[in-house]
Amino acid sequence: MKAFETIDDILEFAMQSEQEAIDFYTQLAAKMKNKQMQEVFLEFAREEVGHKARLQKIKDERVFDLETEHVNDLKIADYVVAEKPSENMEYADALVLAMKREKAAFKLYTALSERTNNPELKNTFQALAVEESKHKLRFEVEYDDYVMREN
Repeated sequence: MKAFETIDDILEFAMQSEQEAIDFYTQLAAKMKNKQMQEVFLEFAREEVGHKARLQKIKDERVFDLETEHVNDLKIADYVVAEKPSENMEYADALVLAMKREKAAFKLYTALSERTNNPELKNTFQALAVEESKHKLRFEVEYDDYVMREN
């Protein structure tokens, strides 16, 4: 992982990661022929916009007091392999890809929280990790409900 010299460096890196997630979900939505799938991925893009805005507010206002909570992990993302996004991507493949991205975002924020000695910033990154784990859980539940039960 990149070495950071300031809190602002960390926040800029995190905001860039959120922008990449926004772009990913927006592009994935555009490739979905199913309107319901488009809306699901656009909703996630909007949530990532909210994360980026939260990080910007933290940077601007120097407020690092977010609450954390425990989120269950079904671990489905640990056992499935994702394909690259495509226009004809099946719903199951899109869910797997989304799970993997959320898992990566969770790991990023967890690693960032472990690399800071600032307790307020540590709490902020832990809270953001929780948000990403909630997203992954939503995709895992969707996968469990609509993919695994069909088989």
